[in-house]
Amino acid sequence: MPLVEFDCSDGVATVELNRPEKRNALSPELIDGLHEVLNTLEEDSALRVVIFGGRGKSFCAGMDLKGVLDDAPAMGSMLRGLALATGRIRNLPVPTIARVHGAAIGGGCGLAAVTDLAVTHPEATLGYPEVTLGVCPAVVAPWLIRKIGAGPARAMLLQGGTFDGNAALDRGLVDRVVPREALEPTVQDMAAALCQGGQHAIAVTKQWINELDGSLDEFVLLEGAKRSADVIAGDEAQARLQPRFGTKTT
Repeated sequence: MPLVEFDCSDGVATVELNRPEKRNALSPELIDGLHEVLNTLEEDSALRVVIFGGRGKSFCAGMDLKGVLDDAPAMGSMLRGLALATGRIRNLPVPTIARVHGAAIGGGCGLAAVTDLAVTHPEATLGYPEVTLGVCPAVVAPWLIRKIGAGPARAMLLQGGTFDGNAALDRGLVDRVVPREALEPTVQDMAAALCQGGQHAIAVTKQWINELDGSLDEFVLLEGAKRSADVIAGDEAQARLQPRFGTKTT
């Protein structure tokens, strides 16, 4: 079973993280699968909208650090892969929507922030608890700053913690909150409306917005991955994370 499922119909692609037993946590294999799907999306000239979601109860529980916690090269590679994937998502020439049906934590919340639009329900849990764990949210920081502004992003990332869907809307992290049962039809209606726009006009508009807000700066993404990996490899993060995951991982 692929860790990232992909389907496309009438120009609307749906990408589902498919690791429900691990709350769709971002492993190296899942990130590789995401890059493979992005390869397909980038080559599809008929594509009009991409919806990102997740199987099971969670949207994405963030980085799966257990398998790479004491392997610095693997950790760096995984974070670099995630950073590059977020850049590719932002630079797709079509609108992207995050359907946040469940928890979106850390890197998972970053995936919601990097899309053009995000929709959730009041009971969903979102947020960036990294600093509490001794981890630096450097990979997601650029996208959060672009989404909600530097000041609000500073307060959110430095304080850590999580919040519900209504608070995510109030803070600008998501664009709509609807009842849980209305989430899927709402996203489908949004996708259908976006498909009515001019394909070339949307692509040029999105490209120009990306240039204006610095979304094309790959150096920032890679530097964020490096800083995050350095912090995780340090004594403080290891002291906090190792008890959470047990003794040395393999």
